[in-house]
Amino acid sequence: MQNIYDNVADLCSFVIRSCTEDFFVKFSCVSPAEKDRTAAIVQAEVGELFQETPLGPSRYKIRQIEPQDLTEDFFARLEKLSERLKSEKDFFGVAGLIQILDESLETMLVAKIKEFEEDDFSVVLNGNRETTGIGLLPRCSCVWERTHRMSHSYNRMDNFLFNMLLMENTILGELIDKHIFLKRNLFTEFAKTRRLKIAATPLRLEKQFEAVPYDHENIQYFKIRYTESDFSKSNELIWKKITTAADNRADIVVFPEMLGNPEMVDYVSGKLKALSPEETKNIPSLIILPSFWENNHNSVTILDKFGNVICKQGKQNPFRSEREGSGRLEGIFANLVINIFHFQGIGRLAILICKDFLTTKYLEQLMRCFKLTLIVVPSFSTGSYDFRRSFDLCAHDDCNVVWINTCAAIRKGKEANFESVGYVRKRVSRNDDESQMLSKMTICDGAFEGKCNHDCLFYETIQGV
Repeated sequence: MQNIYDNVADLCSFVIRSCTEDFFVKFSCVSPAEKDRTAAIVQAEVGELFQETPLGPSRYKIRQIEPQDLTEDFFARLEKLSERLKSEKDFFGVAGLIQILDESLETMLVAKIKEFEEDDFSVVLNGNRETTGIGLLPRCSCVWERTHRMSHSYNRMDNFLFNMLLMENTILGELIDKHIFLKRNLFTEFAKTRRLKIAATPLRLEKQFEAVPYDHENIQYFKIRYTESDFSKSNELIWKKITTAADNRADIVVFPEMLGNPEMVDYVSGKLKALSPEETKNIPSLIILPSFWENNHNSVTILDKFGNVICKQGKQNPFRSEREGSGRLEGIFANLVINIFHFQGIGRLAILICKDFLTTKYLEQLMRCFKLTLIVVPSFSTGSYDFRRSFDLCAHDDCNVVWINTCAAIRKGKEANFESVGYVRKRVSRNDDESQMLSKMTICDGAFEGKCNHDCLFYETIQGV
């Protein structure tokens, strides 16, 4: 079956390499007569892609192909047609054939999603990614994403695909993508409710670490040294937030950056695994723990509701701190791995730790390559201004954002930057009040006075449009 995806990747690569942006502008307005011409050519050579009626072959009704259709003869005819269209430089014909294949593969791609859900992570469908520069995956739907997302802002081949996620290596660059299709038993109610309730907490006011400066090869850096000796209170607080989120039927709970510890993952995982099936039922499906800085890595661990570690997401872009006119970089080693979570109805979720979200080139790489529909941003920052500006980069592409900061990042003299300790930026219906697009999480009155009750937990619901 891989041959069919290799063929699509090869055709996509041909169009992308051969055509200018103007081609995609024109193809978006191609005439019915031209569509009929392409359909007739494809039907004549690969008739299995079209339905037949009692009156004879239907020229334009695309059929869902099945694995048993993919015979050697089928691939020989498809390959012959593909090479012919390419040699004739029939770009409208090639692009039309790609669209027909995308539609005819829908059922098989849905089956692939179910198959991928059983794996810890998934590789692309095609085996020729290195030579074509194209990676293909089943494209999970999203209930708040427009059908023609990006068509008014970007002129690209993937505007015309609805069942396959097309990823271009030229956009991905040096990044390494890891894809996780979340199991169906996580968001069990989502198909019915089309809603995703998210809980976010700034966790605490106390900063239980210090930044330690050091120099290396003429560059000034800082590393993080934790000052806690007993992690029990921190872990009990994290667990309390998870269970409170469960009581309020949250689907995802998100913690901020830097407030983790070396015992946290095992503690929370053990607590979750000790629950009865009835107790597990309302636990948030995804638990995005506070990031932990260790051995020059700043990483978030993501658990499922059953206590399993799904993956760790590392921070890729170091924070730059400036004090008294001198800059210091966060001394992290970027591993270049970006984890993309897929789920039918939610689309594609990524976790960008603080500076990763503010690094515009990096953010746009991920948005363009993976068509993200939800970004979660755990942060440790002295303010919200820059994050609000980056929200707008995502809004145009129907990508919702959850940003959570922590009161532990408050600096004396910069309290005005802390009007809000978190935001949710979401797409709403054109009939809804625009004020619903941006929901703020307001810092408590005691934070600026050094008082923390450790009871802040904010909720927001993202839903279908």
